[in-house]
Amino acid sequence: MFDIDLRSDTVTRPSDAMRDAARDADVGDDVYGDDPTVNDLERRAAALVGCEDALFVPTGTMGNQIAAQVHADPGSEVVADADAHIVRWELGGLARNAGLQTRTLDAENGIFTPEQIHAVCHDADLHRPGTGLVCLENTHNARGGLAVPVDRIRAVADAAGAHDVPVHLDGARLFNACVALDVDPAEMVAPVDSVLFCLSKGLGAPVGSILAGSEAFIDEARRLRKLHGGGMRQVGIIAAPGLLALENRDRLAEDHANAARLAAGLDALDDLSVPTPETNIVVVDVSAAPFDASAFVDACADRGVGCGAIDDAHVRFCTHRDVDRAAVETALDRIETI
Repeated sequence: MFDIDLRSDTVTRPSDAMRDAARDADVGDDVYGDDPTVNDLERRAAALVGCEDALFVPTGTMGNQIAAQVHADPGSEVVADADAHIVRWELGGLARNAGLQTRTLDAENGIFTPEQIHAVCHDADLHRPGTGLVCLENTHNARGGLAVPVDRIRAVADAAGAHDVPVHLDGARLFNACVALDVDPAEMVAPVDSVLFCLSKGLGAPVGSILAGSEAFIDEARRLRKLHGGGMRQVGIIAAPGLLALENRDRLAEDHANAARLAAGLDALDDLSVPTPETNIVVVDVSAAPFDASAFVDACADRGVGCGAIDDAHVRFCTHRDVDRAAVETALDRIETI
């Protein structure tokens, strides 16, 4: 194990207050709809992002997969960035779970242009599947935690709407984008038809994500959650920490500041190139170094610092609540010895 774990913001440990909330949570059977803590979490989450309704799901991947199944008919196409999480890191679920074909595009700066959407969206005909869904991601994980401005999301949504194609936002780190851009979550989500955001990343809850949209969308999503094995029982014990997580959004700015310090310190080292991060993800280019990304990750691990290889030339660090500024400085001192 690492005493400074920067592999991901999913490694956060629940706070004492979250543990207490889990122990004391008022619970019921959520499949029957009578777990009061879950119901409270879903109501608050929906209001926060300006949606009619919300659904508590075990993971962000499940939420994204359910959204795609609700929006798009089997055999239709899902338009997504080639580096999107739903394409790269969800085990081909769009095809296997939903019978959907993925049409990947290169989303420069993390998001499509309206022109790209107009060019790719089409109706079904004798030879081609129709376009069933456009998926966006904010922040964009693989592109270094890029925060996508709401006006660009709105432009894409307007273009997709002109073709009667719905838009789903994978906002696993939605609140990082909102904090970085100083945008209210409801404003960020307003242009799209559904949104997924995680409670278990920077917000620090031990488990769970939220899928939000219209009442009709969530009604069908709830049914599909059961189909995927996500119908949970006395789940208030994990929903209660999620309620506390929603109250801790502003502290994400601290993670962003620590990421900026980490990036600057790494960039100052010989043979490393590190752009200034927009949120809490730091991507290090080691292509000029006398080692590849895997060797660099191993060397960091030997010094008690956790990080992860993206490919042969790039390494990811991710700041979070459990790594303070002092730990960042210690990590830099250790990495300098490499």
